[in-house]
Amino acid sequence: MFSNQSIAITGAAGGIGRAIAEKCIALGAKVAISDIDKDRVEQTASEIGATAFVCDVSDENSILEFIVGAEKANGPINMFVSNAGIGMPDLPGGHAAGGSNESWEKSWLINTMANVYASRALLPDWIKRGEGRFVVTSSAAGLLAQLGSGSYTVTKHAALGFAEYMAMMHKDDGVNVHCICPQYVKTNMTKGMKVVDEGPDRHIEASDVADALVAAIEKEEFLVLPHPVIGEYFQHKASDYNRYIGGMAKQKRHIQLGEVPNLKEN
Repeated sequence: MFSNQSIAITGAAGGIGRAIAEKCIALGAKVAISDIDKDRVEQTASEIGATAFVCDVSDENSILEFIVGAEKANGPINMFVSNAGIGMPDLPGGHAAGGSNESWEKSWLINTMANVYASRALLPDWIKRGEGRFVVTSSAAGLLAQLGSGSYTVTKHAALGFAEYMAMMHKDDGVNVHCICPQYVKTNMTKGMKVVDEGPDRHIEASDVADALVAAIEKEEFLVLPHPVIGEYFQHKASDYNRYIGGMAKQKRHIQLGEVPNLKEN
């Protein structure tokens, strides 16, 4: 399934993107990786055997240049992993609409519109070929919420929504879509966060996310849940929205007291 496949991954200088790249290469794929950090992405590419590109996913032209370069290096793209993301916290002591317009707009471009930009460039050829695979890295926040970051919660919900819509619209065209919704993963984005290190909500390795993605691809599953318990929380949310909102408000109080949130209490 992966042997000799041309795969392109954004946000892959480290973390989840790098782990997915390493997994795909180990399975025989030809991988192009991109990141906004030129030095890091070039070092990573050298270490894992990928081709490196600099890409600012908030810029549609930059994504198009990455796609053109990746296809020149490895042939027509079979799978695109739209992994780059950003988390911007609410203002200290602020409210749900807190944060600058700049932070909201930047989150929107990187977490949501980057998926639109990439698919816009790829879909015409995939539809013509009758095959293609698009992977969106959303978050458990796309199914639930990220307390402390309204912009992250909203834009990751939107990323999931776009992935769902793309899957519906192009299933009959042979295009497969997967959406990754992990909870806490050991990456630069979660450094300094108070999280649990055991149990179903534990802080997992980026390689665990890569393994979950490969398993989902093999089963042709849309939703990729490296923390399976997130599926249970999502079902609880859907079955009783009032209880969910009340439970998350309780988690907010835990956070304000400097405690580790526990979603099982919801």
